[in-house]
Amino acid sequence: MLDRASTKQCDFDSSAPTKPIGSRKTVYTAYMIGVLLLAYTFSFIDRQILSLLVEPMKRDLSISDTQMSLLQGISFAIFYTFLGLPLGRLSDLRSRRGLIACGIFLWSVMTALCGVAKTYSFLFLARMGVGVGEAALSPAAYSLIADSVEEKHLAKSIAVYTMGIYLGGGLALIVGGVVVDWAESLNTIVLPILGEVYSWQLVFLAVGLPGLLLVPLMFTIAEPSRKVSTASAKNSDIKSVIAFFKDNKRTILFSNFGAAFAALAGYGALAWVPTYLMRTYQMSASEVGLAFGLIVLFGGSLGVMSGGWIADKWYGNGQRDAKLRVAMLAGILGLVPTALYPMATDLYLTLLLLAVSTYFTNFMMGLGPAAIQEVVPNQMRGQFSALYLFIVNLVGLGIGPTAVALCTDYLFHDSGVAYSLALVPTCALAISAFFLWRCMPHYRKSLASLDNEL
Repeated sequence: MLDRASTKQCDFDSSAPTKPIGSRKTVYTAYMIGVLLLAYTFSFIDRQILSLLVEPMKRDLSISDTQMSLLQGISFAIFYTFLGLPLGRLSDLRSRRGLIACGIFLWSVMTALCGVAKTYSFLFLARMGVGVGEAALSPAAYSLIADSVEEKHLAKSIAVYTMGIYLGGGLALIVGGVVVDWAESLNTIVLPILGEVYSWQLVFLAVGLPGLLLVPLMFTIAEPSRKVSTASAKNSDIKSVIAFFKDNKRTILFSNFGAAFAALAGYGALAWVPTYLMRTYQMSASEVGLAFGLIVLFGGSLGVMSGGWIADKWYGNGQRDAKLRVAMLAGILGLVPTALYPMATDLYLTLLLLAVSTYFTNFMMGLGPAAIQEVVPNQMRGQFSALYLFIVNLVGLGIGPTAVALCTDYLFHDSGVAYSLALVPTCALAISAFFLWRCMPHYRKSLASLDNEL
């Protein structure tokens, strides 16, 4: 049996103070979410920068679009997804802030190692290492946030944390585009110890090493007391977790796959829109970085925040399945702009439709994890968050970039990346909306069952 009294935290942090109380609580909670947001932002900078480096890396390593997509997707996702499950279990048992600090250290070092890679195989392994480090972040972060905010503010709070996707992705595109163009303009780049390096290697070093500064920052936040109910305290061992899953499998699987296909649409676009804009409109890396970076930064952030705000509003008005309902409607509204932006022949119309598509596509990115925190007992949150991330990233991140690349390489060929972007994300959004629609009655039933146990 695992309860608050018996839960032990390993000391890469258990001497942490408990969550502050009184008038300082709101300020502290905002600070904690801000630190987690910063960590998520750095993780996405390290993850997203690859999309701007497609052309120089293909040239220097002599690889295809499909091989490049494996670096963007499956090489990262394979360990990010599979290790997320045991790390989610660990976040339910040990110090969450310590786990995150270890993850930040690992992913920053492995991103920097991408900058010394001389072969495709070494780069593939380094990207796997990035995935291992980043797997430690979100299950622990979701749990920290859920234990620190009131339930009525949960969707908004997780939406703020989830903005790290768009802040990191947008900054990677904006700043990375400038760095790529600058590095490409140099005849040779010679670094101490490393010697001569490619321009894209310098970019990896520039974005990876600063992440190490976040490790000590993680220890400025407290490890909050876990909100343990009687029901959750009785149901924290592996057998009980499996039993809970069996009792609620339709809720868990329909919601997770609904989020997974929304993620497939989003990650497919993130990986290949920069290349599409370069090939179709002959834009430079810095021009693409600025244009698409601003869309990701503002369109994605507004989308995830709008989803959280609307869902909390509907929840406050008695709509228990508000998080799923809002995400489903956003997916439906996003179908038309997602199908049309790659087909537009005017750059400004393309960017406008892309902004609208980005806005609606990303509602689910905050609402999905918030729904999981709401529908499972506290002492299982880390594990079910890890399962959520396992499915979402295996389908979304593992398949999304590669599905677009395969369509381009084998169906539409090099000039057809626009058709690939029109086909794959649009179909994925439609499938996402279907799964969320199927989930809603089961979700309400699971909520009612959990309420009866408390």
